[in-house]
Amino acid sequence: MAGKRYLMAPGPTPVPPEVLAAGAEPVLHHRGPDFRAVMLRCVERLGLVLQTENDVLLFTASGSGAFESAVVNLLSPGERVLAVSAGEFGERWARLAAAYGADVQDLRYDWGETPRAEDVRARVEETGAGVVFLVHSETSTGVVADVQSLAQAAREAGATVVVDAVSSLGAVPLETDAWELDVVVSGSQKALMTPPGLSLTSVSSAAWERCARTTTPRFYFDWEKLRASLETGTTPFTPAVSLVASLDAALELLLEEGLDAAFARHAALGRACREGAKAMGLELFSPDEERSAVVTAILAPEGVDARELVLALRDRFGITVAGGHGELGSRMFRIGHIGYYDVFDITTALAAVELLLVESGADIERGTAVTRALEAYRSAVRA
Repeated sequence: MAGKRYLMAPGPTPVPPEVLAAGAEPVLHHRGPDFRAVMLRCVERLGLVLQTENDVLLFTASGSGAFESAVVNLLSPGERVLAVSAGEFGERWARLAAAYGADVQDLRYDWGETPRAEDVRARVEETGAGVVFLVHSETSTGVVADVQSLAQAAREAGATVVVDAVSSLGAVPLETDAWELDVVVSGSQKALMTPPGLSLTSVSSAAWERCARTTTPRFYFDWEKLRASLETGTTPFTPAVSLVASLDAALELLLEEGLDAAFARHAALGRACREGAKAMGLELFSPDEERSAVVTAILAPEGVDARELVLALRDRFGITVAGGHGELGSRMFRIGHIGYYDVFDITTALAAVELLLVESGADIERGTAVTRALEAYRSAVRA
């Protein structure tokens, strides 16, 4: 019998059976009334999850497609922007904007640091950047930034605010309208519990005004073209109709659970994972704080190559976790816990890590990781 497999990466994430079943229904014609109803309902539900009255646009593309749509619709060549980076995905904003000829200014932190609002304000005032790119959840490090305060600082300094919420949307609090976020981008394959292939963008009235002035050419990712089509439940180009049906089903599950309940569940899972790791004597790379509820980044002990640990988890136990990016590849592994997870998924991953480390000679009391994780989860749920 083939061994059971556990997908414990911060994306793609496991997909609930109901969501898979929705995607396996007979394919609808993308110009027919049945699909139009699904698309309109899906976009409405996305607005509820984003907590916004702004326009919500849905593309057939990975999350990076939503990134690119923000750049081409908001920036003209030579325009000055600020990319706030403390990990791989903040640096991606900078590379993407530079590829389209923007004058990219950096606010760069060491990987694992948490960006600070006062730094954002000072850097926008210093550079005169018209757009600021932020990362809510930096999955390469496990840091979840206080994007509300960062956005406020950027906005008060006169900039349009764009937020990468690819791994945070649906997992940790994000209030698009209350926090006055001009543009939020996300994808289907993280906390929204849907297979990869869809990306979304919310666009404020101020962002639409900037979009109208932008001279960068765009075609597939043209916001105005997509908005006009979505008003009637269709798209300018053939959409991934089965993925839209899956996303609609996933959003129904998320909204039935309730956003506050989902946020509390993710916070409890994050606490359980961190406490289980610390019980083994492992050092956290991601902050040990409640909002670190997306992915737990852990440093492998001295003498253990994290890349080999990641491979052993996959090959021996069928558990897929994520490795570290770049220079952290040999030092870090990351356990994801966003979307369709419960505490027993966390304890399964921790138990396997513990077993491999004990086999490598680590002085760890057997069972301590699972025990501490369950205690932490129970405490969080009761709080």
